[in-house]
Amino acid sequence: MRRLHFLILAAATVPGAACYPALKLEPSDANIVLANHTIDAPDPGARGPFAIGRLYYGSGTDRNRAEYRDSVTLRTDSVDASKFVSLAAAARSRNPYWGFTTKGMPLNGRTWYPQGDGPFPLVLMVHGNHNPKDFSDPGYAYIGELLASRGFIAVSVDMNFINGTRGENDARGWFLLKHLEQWKKWNEMAGNPFAGRVDMERIALIGHSRGGEAVGHAAALNRIERYPDDATVKLGFDFNIRSLIAIAPVDGQYRPADRLVPVENVNYMVFHGSHDGDVSSFMGIRQYQRVQFTDGNPYFKAAVFVYRANHGQWNTGWGPNDNGPRSARILDLRTLMPPEDQRRFAEIYIPAFLEATLRDDKRYLPLFRDHRVAGDWLPKTMYITRFQESTFRPVAAFEEDVDVTTGSSPGVRISGDSLATWREGLLQLRTANSPAEGSSQYNNAVTLGWNNRIAGSDTTRHGPPAVYTVHLPLAMTAERGIGENSSIQFLLMPTDAMPGPRRDPAARDTTRAGQSPADEPDRDERTDDEDDEANESDDDEKPPIDLSIEVVDAVGQRASLPLSRYGVIRRPLETWILRRRGIEENRFGAQSELVLQTYMLPLADFVATNVSLDPRRLTEIRFVFDRAVAGTVVIDEIGFANPDPAFAPPVTQQVQPADRPVRR
Repeated sequence: MRRLHFLILAAATVPGAACYPALKLEPSDANIVLANHTIDAPDPGARGPFAIGRLYYGSGTDRNRAEYRDSVTLRTDSVDASKFVSLAAAARSRNPYWGFTTKGMPLNGRTWYPQGDGPFPLVLMVHGNHNPKDFSDPGYAYIGELLASRGFIAVSVDMNFINGTRGENDARGWFLLKHLEQWKKWNEMAGNPFAGRVDMERIALIGHSRGGEAVGHAAALNRIERYPDDATVKLGFDFNIRSLIAIAPVDGQYRPADRLVPVENVNYMVFHGSHDGDVSSFMGIRQYQRVQFTDGNPYFKAAVFVYRANHGQWNTGWGPNDNGPRSARILDLRTLMPPEDQRRFAEIYIPAFLEATLRDDKRYLPLFRDHRVAGDWLPKTMYITRFQESTFRPVAAFEEDVDVTTGSSPGVRISGDSLATWREGLLQLRTANSPAEGSSQYNNAVTLGWNNRIAGSDTTRHGPPAVYTVHLPLAMTAERGIGENSSIQFLLMPTDAMPGPRRDPAARDTTRAGQSPADEPDRDERTDDEDDEANESDDDEKPPIDLSIEVVDAVGQRASLPLSRYGVIRRPLETWILRRRGIEENRFGAQSELVLQTYMLPLADFVATNVSLDPRRLTEIRFVFDRAVAGTVVIDEIGFANPDPAFAPPVTQQVQPADRPVRR
């Protein structure tokens, strides 16, 4: 066992930092130490105790792949995929090469398995679109070997024969279910080497790129009786798929019944690289948003945005060339994370997620709430993480209507005071993966800006801090069972927008509760001072962002905590993917992806600062902008959770005094 005491990850020493100024740490990074919190478990990226067996299964007749022709241990029947895959005019060139049509496609897989009696959880992995003759399935051997050593049966599924087609992501999901069907037969077949050794109650699917979208389709198709695009096709698989992992996935390339795929009641993890030269926006965050927990059982979902990771280096065969062999002419490859580091990330997160969700090993749960608990394990770069477990219930999710003064639950009201910006709206991706998919995250949030300085020549003159308040009905927390063991949870990220100073309060009232946020001075009313600050150059150094989270109970007892105790409040990470800056600016517009970070603040921490506070009778959650003079943040999914204690945030302390409001 390893007990970890750690500092937050440093990024200044990574290769390429000298030529890549965005790699410097935020000022707040150096001020936070997480203490007295441990993962009391082995490194999930270390080889386990099991000896590894290896075999191939498939048709035994593959004309292009010797391993699926000469080395097959278990033979499989072909399947009719003609309802799911259309080759159209390409059939003439493709069918002779592969030696089969869509009516007789093979079930091929390379398998790594633990040598032992079992039963062992089953994990299927599937690649995405790539040159169909540059075979992709061997590229996940590093994951397969690791998982098998740790007691999982791991399969890299061959779907190279449908690469190079379009509209086939439903087929990828269906193929995964047909492979599971085959494994179920083997597990029940006397004399089969896997008879009784496969735990069909503990199944996970992993997909990369188009395969990352396909695992969601597999989970959705698994639970319905008929194929949405052709109800003459019967499905009815109903396997116990517990967990999904999507690596740099696309989203929306297939829409069952013309809808984005819904996924329910499954653990879900997605990760994506900031320097992905193929799927150049974090498309998987949309699927993450759509994963719902509805049956009352414990699940969680996690998302990680990995700075300097690309698309292809998750697969050993794809490498850095996200745009093909001539990528170096188009993509700036100099600042990519080294491939072994990028795969090291996968070797940490994938086994930890499977240990937690297929084996119920709670020791790894803190990793998904806060990556910093694995500071000794993970590559040195920067991460943005999102997390939610099934007890979370929002009070303000910003999806329900166009009234900015109402929340998501009956009786919840919202007010603002002295805000320079207050608006709700749709979050955008950095760019669309294709015009048909759009650039929206399909998720609304609230944007709040403030400047506590009073306009004029006296730069030390400040007004009271801006405040954004969520007002709760008196009985809500009691009705929901909220108490000292509960947590406030929300998503937040600063932006680079810096509102100008306030007008003199003697000249006008500040924004009051429920008032529309028409609070920035008109252009012709601004002073020269205001124009200078409001039009600050993008190259100017932005001050660190911090704020206080305050709660109020029914008798007026208050408690306040600095948000920076619970994670770095990081501005969007600047990203340059292409070699030519002008082309990049035209293509992407924004130079960063807006990925909101999850913050979880235990109510017990508030009670510790004021023992008279009653967390069972809270009436307000207040975002008090008292720790930075000015700034803008985006906030979403404000609510409460009663998480498993294993998810509890770490105990924190400040290295430099930061518990008093900033006054500059």
